[in-house]
Amino acid sequence: MVVGGKLGGMKWTGWIELQAGMLRRLNRLRPSHGAAHLMTGVEGEREALFYLRRAGYTVVARRWRSPKLWGDVDLIGWDGEWLCFVEVKTRTGRDANEPAESAVDEEKRRMLRRMARAYLGRFPRGQRDEVPVRFDVMSVYLQPSGHEFELYRGAFGWR
Repeated sequence: MVVGGKLGGMKWTGWIELQAGMLRRLNRLRPSHGAAHLMTGVEGEREALFYLRRAGYTVVARRWRSPKLWGDVDLIGWDGEWLCFVEVKTRTGRDANEPAESAVDEEKRRMLRRMARAYLGRFPRGQRDEVPVRFDVMSVYLQPSGHEFELYRGAFGWR
């Protein structure tokens, strides 16, 4: 046990409390009622968040919105030097329906690109153009036998 240690200028106890608070907020995002497909989507985003963290991503935003634009970005995180905008598609099984990743059509891609530009607009002017950006699509299959994940890094680009 580290006593009085620091992580980026923050005491360990403060960091642990911060993480616990974030987990409590995530659990509150889980709807207790509402449309089944919305509850499935929220559960899939939550599972994707933890999957990406285990895969080494540093997730910095969930359901990020711009006050000036329609839509949201499911997850934003760093994968090494890459800033990744992740669209999560959740299914309750692998059936004859279209694969989750094919549900990200051109309209959705345009919206994600606009949101990414707005997010990057928050960076200092000199850093905006230097940040390597990637658009990932994450398929989450919530199954009784265990959840399955498929991550498509660089699923589409700026054009």
